[in-house]
Amino acid sequence: MSLKMKNTLATTLLSSAVGLAATMGATTASAQTYVTIGTGGQTGVYYVVGQSICRLVNRGTKTHDIKCTAPSTGGSVANINAIREGQQDMGMAQSDWQYYATKGEKHDSFKAKGPFNDLRALFSVHPEPFTVIARADSGVEKFEDLAGKRVNLNNPGSGTRGTMELIMSEMGWDKGTFKLAAELKAAEQAQALCDNKLDVMLYSVGHPSGAIKEATTSCDSKLIPVEGPAIQKLIDSNDFYSKAVIPGGMYRGTDSDTATFGNAATMVTSAKVDNDTVYQVVKAVFDNFDRFKRLHPAFNNLNPQDMIKNGLSAPLHEGAVRYYKEKGWM
Repeated sequence: MSLKMKNTLATTLLSSAVGLAATMGATTASAQTYVTIGTGGQTGVYYVVGQSICRLVNRGTKTHDIKCTAPSTGGSVANINAIREGQQDMGMAQSDWQYYATKGEKHDSFKAKGPFNDLRALFSVHPEPFTVIARADSGVEKFEDLAGKRVNLNNPGSGTRGTMELIMSEMGWDKGTFKLAAELKAAEQAQALCDNKLDVMLYSVGHPSGAIKEATTSCDSKLIPVEGPAIQKLIDSNDFYSKAVIPGGMYRGTDSDTATFGNAATMVTSAKVDNDTVYQVVKAVFDNFDRFKRLHPAFNNLNPQDMIKNGLSAPLHEGAVRYYKEKGWM
């Protein structure tokens, strides 16, 4: 064989090897699964939950080829609708909105689309008391005092907004009840309160909350009890609501316990998300449960056996069931 032929052959073999390597690399890259978890405002616990889960999932990417991201979103209703449309794989949602999505009730978007039959639950997380914070100079002492005040109802699509609309319906209120019915996002309302653009901010959130700490340390403000006949009717009519207490001394300006009500934060997905992906996400959380609990004080009292049943209205996803059965929890 001539030198020229040897060089030509060597070049051909090298090109083939490079091409094969490129093909294998493309195949490996395309095999990686990307999971998006919808959360909420960046100052809320939903955002912490999503970021924490993704951190645990991404620690094992080399093993399971799953890469997780958890962007800030509009909250419960927005997450459920995004999952339904295939724009997100998973998301955080209040337990009440998980229930209403399965029924196609309460929210206009749920009514328009009908029952979300493919909605699936993964687990519940922390309790979420409905929390009302008022400026100390607002004259607000009880929930009924919100009438005539400047109140942030929160952005449409958030769980807080949805719960407030249910309360308003029970009380015979509408937006005209308030001097101002603002629609700021959760992350924006503490500054607006302390800039005296609002009298009251609302938040369904796990405690302690960074947003509420911001509001109560940046200006004189306090937590307001949420109780009365309308609230009791909501509790009596819905299994996913229960009375709640925010401990006194947790926030500046509120030394006594604050009575309210609330539900649970839950992690949901769609039946269309494949079983192996869901299994690996659930496994990442519960195989590293002590690490997960340390990521936020609201997680301190979590118990896995309670998390796989409390506050869940949608059926458990088969990928989650597989893991729970392996652990002997089902």
